[in-house]
Amino acid sequence: MDILEQIDALFHRHGDRCIGDEGGLPLTARAHALQCAQLAEWDDAPPALVAAALLHDIGHFIEAPRSAGQVDDAHEMKALGLLAAAFEHAVFEPVRLHVQAKRYLVSTDASYLGMLAPSARRSLALQGGAMSREEVARFESLPFGPMAVSLRRWDDRARQAGRRTPSLDYYLGIVAAARQRPTPRLQLVPIGALDVA
Repeated sequence: MDILEQIDALFHRHGDRCIGDEGGLPLTARAHALQCAQLAEWDDAPPALVAAALLHDIGHFIEAPRSAGQVDDAHEMKALGLLAAAFEHAVFEPVRLHVQAKRYLVSTDASYLGMLAPSARRSLALQGGAMSREEVARFESLPFGPMAVSLRRWDDRARQAGRRTPSLDYYLGIVAAARQRPTPRLQLVPIGALDVA
């Protein structure tokens, strides 16, 4: 199955999952992804970053065995197997780093933690909490770190139930333009709770 067909099928299978209750209205995973892509587009992000915004949580749609207790599902890492084989680094690196970008922002922006959605605050501890000074320095040296921070900011704002957006098909057109032949596997450098390059 083609990568675009796989992405479309994942959204159709899992996109209606409720990920929050914003103002009394349910917010679905699909609506969140579309809003995130729309915010990226409104900020004149390049197509690869708009694609990353749409796909940033697709790892949540990839099934994994259930574990007991509170465990981070590492959705940003689960997405790599799907995305790295078909897209350029400018698509999958911001996806891979967007959780680390949350940890980074908690460490570098005093007001950021208070702006996080309750679910994002809960998952923060499971994902490693605030970065140490050394982790911040490593994150700031990453070539796709700034793109991941932008993606994280859109991710945090893309939570308005009922907001009108372009369709999934519209954004899949942008995703199609960001396709590229397979890229080599990355050497991961440890920086905290998860590995980032």
